[in-house]
Amino acid sequence: MRHLRRGGALTAALGLILATLAPPPAAGSGGPSRYDNPISVGVGDTFADPVIVRGDDGFWYAYGTTDPLREGEHEFHQVPTARSADLVDWTYVGDAFGPEQRPPYAAPGAAFWAPDVRRVGDQWVMYVTVTDTTVSAEGSDYAIGAATAPTPTGPWTFAAQPVVAPRPGGGGGYLWTIDPSQFTDVDGRSYLYYGSYYGGISVTELSADGLTAVGTPTQVAIDNKFEGSYVLRHDDWYYLFASTANCCAGPATGYSVQVGRARSPRGPFTDRDGVALTASRAGGTPVLTQNGNRWIGTGHNGFLTDLSGQDWIVYHAIDRTDPYLDEPFGINERPMLLDRLDWIDGWPTVNAGAGPSDGTRPAPVTTGRVDDRFDSTGLADWRRVTGQWRVTVGRLVGSGALTSRTTVGGHVRAETDLRLTGATSAGVTLGDRVEVRVDAAAGRLVASDGRRRATTPLPVGLDLADPHNLAIEVRGQQLVAELSPARLGDQVAVVSLRLDRPVAGRPGLAAVGGPAEFDNVSVARLFQPAKRAVPEPRVGAPLRAHSDEFTDGLDGDWRWVREDPAVTAADGALRWPVQSADLTGTGNTAGVLLRDAPRGDYVAETKVTLDLGEDSVRNYQQAGLVAYVDDDRFARLTQVAIWNTRQVEYGYEVPFAGQPVYGGSIVGTPATTTWLRLAHHVDPATGEHEFRAGSSRDGRTWTWGAVWTFPADTTPRIGLVAHGGAEPAVTAEFDYLRFYR
Repeated sequence: MRHLRRGGALTAALGLILATLAPPPAAGSGGPSRYDNPISVGVGDTFADPVIVRGDDGFWYAYGTTDPLREGEHEFHQVPTARSADLVDWTYVGDAFGPEQRPPYAAPGAAFWAPDVRRVGDQWVMYVTVTDTTVSAEGSDYAIGAATAPTPTGPWTFAAQPVVAPRPGGGGGYLWTIDPSQFTDVDGRSYLYYGSYYGGISVTELSADGLTAVGTPTQVAIDNKFEGSYVLRHDDWYYLFASTANCCAGPATGYSVQVGRARSPRGPFTDRDGVALTASRAGGTPVLTQNGNRWIGTGHNGFLTDLSGQDWIVYHAIDRTDPYLDEPFGINERPMLLDRLDWIDGWPTVNAGAGPSDGTRPAPVTTGRVDDRFDSTGLADWRRVTGQWRVTVGRLVGSGALTSRTTVGGHVRAETDLRLTGATSAGVTLGDRVEVRVDAAAGRLVASDGRRRATTPLPVGLDLADPHNLAIEVRGQQLVAELSPARLGDQVAVVSLRLDRPVAGRPGLAAVGGPAEFDNVSVARLFQPAKRAVPEPRVGAPLRAHSDEFTDGLDGDWRWVREDPAVTAADGALRWPVQSADLTGTGNTAGVLLRDAPRGDYVAETKVTLDLGEDSVRNYQQAGLVAYVDDDRFARLTQVAIWNTRQVEYGYEVPFAGQPVYGGSIVGTPATTTWLRLAHHVDPATGEHEFRAGSSRDGRTWTWGAVWTFPADTTPRIGLVAHGGAEPAVTAEFDYLRFYR
């Protein structure tokens, strides 16, 4: 959410790919069938660091960071809160906290950033960054606070003590104790993830009420690369989502989301290539990054699942044509966006890898063929089989058996919010055979189909009188059921069962041994998963006339901007001692070695060896490719030392409001020898030049990242750079610069 401590081809086709790969909306779904980003237009012009939960009343609630909501408003809201019936149309319902409401340890004027809202026991808990405390007079002594409420709209009451207190930094000041995110595991233990660039991301166990950190924290992601963490459990893996780069660089913002996974909530989290998120050459597999449309700075995500079982990612982004809320270089305007989160080959990716959507898309499913919030007193849609049932205060209470009057079958998802207020067992039936129940007497989640039975234990001490969500998915003959506090990817129990035949019949509810409470009962057609990712940029035939292998000096097509006489080219390598110079800002002292690019679509590639070591601070030595218009408009793809880390940064400088603005995005993980690519495409509608960045540690497996754009009336050249600092002395060695069609 804060700043780092430092001073392509096929993109136009992504919209078509999004349309062709988008699964159809589930049958029987109500509400809007389509939507457009941003979804927060009814609430404000900006709604940063968003998270969404579903309340007991069946509505969805969104929370954002402390900012004004509208251009020209100039009023900082204390965690603005919005409500929606369908995840598409949102209404502002007020701030979580009053103008003078703050915890005892907060300094006057403290802001509240990056809320995370969870159900803990029988109440809701909001974890929030408190930006200024009474610990010191110097400010920026961040802490993680918590507030509790009986409903998602409050009233919220702050706990008297921070969950995580300000942490003094070894290098001075206070570690960035920001961006909290809670997670409950299958053993019932709950955890809090927090942290940012100064100090990294850590996880600590929480007390049973979720209000106190206990035990010893574990660092799960290195400092100077990640913030904005969010953890969920999927197919027995724990996935740590985290944002990289600068959240708030206006038109040059390259914020993006990367992920690592682990077998434990404490890690170690590694990326698709097996590189740890705690390594100096820090790992991270891209989940969400800008694709060349209007959205840049796509990051700080939350998570939700719609009633069809489709997962979604909620995040903020910046419209590159309108990057500031009011005056230039003021508050960055970051509205709330929502996009499909797909799982392909065990890894999450947004819109099958196509990235943020800009245009009309299939909407989330928020009602089903069976859909009852029990807001009226009658049970016209249900038939009593046994026992006594009544509707009271927006929920169904009873014991015995109840069946829907609607018949369902095929691939379905059923769910209900459930409390066992006296029942020894309660759950959902699908047809006359399939049953999933929470067995309080045995302490197990049970699935059966009359012939087969599967069970899994519930956490010891789990209070089933507290509300939990029971969700069941049946695809063909495979059933998976899970019990969770609030549908946020933090299941406390998961059970799977292979059915003897597909589900068909009328769904129902059942409670044995006493009463149970049911609410928000739904049955919808199960979502159709995306099975393949969108194509990556294609590398075709080599364009030898445009390429140089450096076999005998530089060929005649090279041109210098500020020639460096230390550069040599011979025997298949260009050797360039890293300069004590840079291109960012108004200094413009670094040399740039350029050549004209081919017309049309192409891919430029180089192989660069740069021994930056590990762990030590070598700011900001780097070498790699550049797409260059002039000193104030370029995109620079380099392996770079950023404090103790080594990263592949895709930096971008653009003139805005009379001065150059620099930002960047993070692509893959560098090695001592790293392969770099820029995939160029001309948008046929706008004529813009789009450059997508890719990197590789072995020249075979590539990680593709962000797209930066240049206006249609520019002519970017492609070249090499090696700069950022002369100490300690190090030489970049380029094996070639090649172009491919």
